[in-house]
Amino acid sequence: MSETTAVERPPEPDFSAITNEELIVYREAENRFRASRAARAVLGEPDPGAVVDWRNVALPGRDLPVRVYRPAATRDAEVGGRVDLPLVIHVHGGGFVGTAAQCDWANSHLAARLPAVVVSVEHRLVAQDSPLPHAADDGWDVLRHVVRNAEQWGVDPARTAVFGESFGGLISALSAIRAREAGLRLRAQVLVNPAVDVTDTMEDHPSTAEYAYSPTRALPLLRFLRRLSVPPGIDARAYSPLYADDLGGLAPALVVVPTQDAVADHGRRYTERLREAGTPVRLTEYPGAKHAFLSLPGMEPQAEAARTEIREFLGAALAD
Repeated sequence: MSETTAVERPPEPDFSAITNEELIVYREAENRFRASRAARAVLGEPDPGAVVDWRNVALPGRDLPVRVYRPAATRDAEVGGRVDLPLVIHVHGGGFVGTAAQCDWANSHLAARLPAVVVSVEHRLVAQDSPLPHAADDGWDVLRHVVRNAEQWGVDPARTAVFGESFGGLISALSAIRAREAGLRLRAQVLVNPAVDVTDTMEDHPSTAEYAYSPTRALPLLRFLRRLSVPPGIDARAYSPLYADDLGGLAPALVVVPTQDAVADHGRRYTERLREAGTPVRLTEYPGAKHAFLSLPGMEPQAEAARTEIREFLGAALAD
């Protein structure tokens, strides 16, 4: 059997009617595809200058997989005790589906070219028994664990940044806020097409109305994501950075917004709130780009320009 046949991409289900059992089957099949060689025509090839490995992180009450990207040229030096590479904690997008492996193209490039150690969190995906607080804790707990054990990871804890895409941008924004509250100083945060509002106003933004069903069926997906993320009993505002009481004193931010995206206004409005609070922030819009464009270099021509901008922003922020 050919690899293409073995990892054939499943059809997108009807998110307005999908059961929990159907969701599990769908996301397992979709994630197998995203992690396959067959998907690289769309997701891009890893940078040959990086070494990519899976590793488990022992966290309170659970072990969590992370995908680790290191510059190949410094691997031997790290084994000998080198502890001076910057650290980037990355969180992939997807919410209820997705895997760190789908971000190999961008993350391996950052590891090789900054250079840095990039740790991508394979967070618990949202489901009926796993709401947003679980994923948010995963992002924060991995950040705190690696910083506290910096020598074991070969990183300089004083040069740390967070980076997230879509739902991962939400988790990364929450981590940046928690870092400030815990006294953990971050050098930067990069938020790419972030979904930063999971309250009942999530779909009230003009961009959501404009791109609700084109170029993708975004609105049913957003409604499904919100239903899983913040079921009754969870304060949606507490997990919506857009409505955080205080956004001052956070790490300088780069917010990357593809314009043909239902959540484009999430990023725009969050930029405004950061700026109003006095947090340094740069907003860059990519006209005509679609949601998740950074993870789709085989389809989205602006992905490379965005990756370059992110690398340059982090390079300046994480310099000695």
